[in-house]
Amino acid sequence: MRMAVPTVVTIQPQYGGSSVQRCAWQTGLMDCCADCGVCCCGLFCFPCLACQVAGDMNECCLCGTSVAMRTLYRTRYNIPGSICSDFCITLWCTTCSVCQIKRDINRRRELGIFW
Repeated sequence: MRMAVPTVVTIQPQYGGSSVQRCAWQTGLMDCCADCGVCCCGLFCFPCLACQVAGDMNECCLCGTSVAMRTLYRTRYNIPGSICSDFCITLWCTTCSVCQIKRDINRRRELGIFW
């Protein structure tokens, strides 16, 4: 009589299969000079920029500065990070965080990879 050998999983399955590649932010958190228009909008009319970001992501205007928005964007494009890092960046660098997301949206639109 033969005994069944248990299957050992050595690699955890990943969402989207093995073809998913890690991406990165198109610009750094403090790269304000990469798009001065976005930077000026963030500094002088922050609520407008937050609403633009929320609108670009088809979310409520009040969500533009939230940790959830940053986390949603980061996971949508498979950008490394964590909810903890999103929380810290959103808490201490709110304007820079929203500017980074908007610059990233603009760059991805130019490349035709924003959805």
